[in-house]
Amino acid sequence: MRYQITHQIRYKYERAVVLAPHFLRLRPRCDITQKLHRFSLEVEPAPEQVSELVDLDGNATLKAWFAEEGAQELVIQAVSEVETFRTNPFTYLLEPWAVTLPINYPVALWHQLQPYLSGQFAGGVTPAPDPTAAQLAQEIWLETNGNSVAFLSELNQRIYQTCGYTLRETGSPYPPSITWSRKSGSCRDYAVLFMEVCRAAGLATRFVSGYQEGDLDRDDRHLHAWAEVYLPGAGWRGYDPTHGLAVADRHIALVATPTSRDSAPVSGSLKTTGVPAEMEYWLKIEILA
Repeated sequence: MRYQITHQIRYKYERAVVLAPHFLRLRPRCDITQKLHRFSLEVEPAPEQVSELVDLDGNATLKAWFAEEGAQELVIQAVSEVETFRTNPFTYLLEPWAVTLPINYPVALWHQLQPYLSGQFAGGVTPAPDPTAAQLAQEIWLETNGNSVAFLSELNQRIYQTCGYTLRETGSPYPPSITWSRKSGSCRDYAVLFMEVCRAAGLATRFVSGYQEGDLDRDDRHLHAWAEVYLPGAGWRGYDPTHGLAVADRHIALVATPTSRDSAPVSGSLKTTGVPAEMEYWLKIEILA
């Protein structure tokens, strides 16, 4: 599939503010699953300087510095043309030692995967999985006889079929225990729940921010989130518990990170403190071919 995506984010401030540097994560990634054909970015007020970075996780990030002059709005618009290729998300063969959970990783690989294996919502020196996520992992492990692929499919469907979707435009993802007890949440809540259950079962996962084709006839489009699981022999494979799908060519990824904290499309601060602000966004996704 080939898409054109226009994503505009507007911040309105109650009075003029001085902008500190901002990080912009709006450039879609380019790899074997998708190709970025065109990308343009407009920022108002115009930054004094923009630097292109590759972050620790290999994501394309832009850092913008602004003048010391006051501004009452910050408007960021990115236009991307992206082609996606993964029509079948199940074209792989797992390594024989990865077919059954828990996976006995080779030592070198285990060390590489540490940021993607540690739980994020329990205390202690070494972060452990959320207790609710650990219990759900045990239940699904028993039901699927520990089969890696069956575990992921069942978890994906369990969240999709059991929980109701709630649009929540701002705020950090809820801990898995809250999402699962409420049986309700946003796409980022479900992605984090999925990740923590996988990590409790010993599967490496990362958080993905991006876009999903959805209903092209609707105007109310939103940034989307899902999870990717590292499967030895298959590499990173996406799962979208909000829609109950294995990710194929209808998803367009922006960034992937071990936690949701570093995945926001825009992050930054103000040098002027105590000023109320409002955020608006507009997103349009068009199929080109």
